[in-house]
Amino acid sequence: MVPNERKTCAHLGPALRERGLLFVGIDVIDGHLTEINVTSPTGIRAIARLDGPDVAAKIWDVIEKKRG
Repeated sequence: MVPNERKTCAHLGPALRERGLLFVGIDVIDGHLTEINVTSPTGIRAIARLDGPDVAAKIWDVIEKKRG
């Protein structure tokens, strides 16, 4: 993640959390936010393809704790 993307996330994060959105994807093209995807963020699929940690399970654990 490049510094501008971190800045964008820091700006968006509080507003998204206020709306109860705990897992959201963003698209950034040429340094500009083009999309906020709340229905099907796909980064966890890429991580799984690269034999990374089971991010989906971790995310659902957090969501269940916050919603429970």
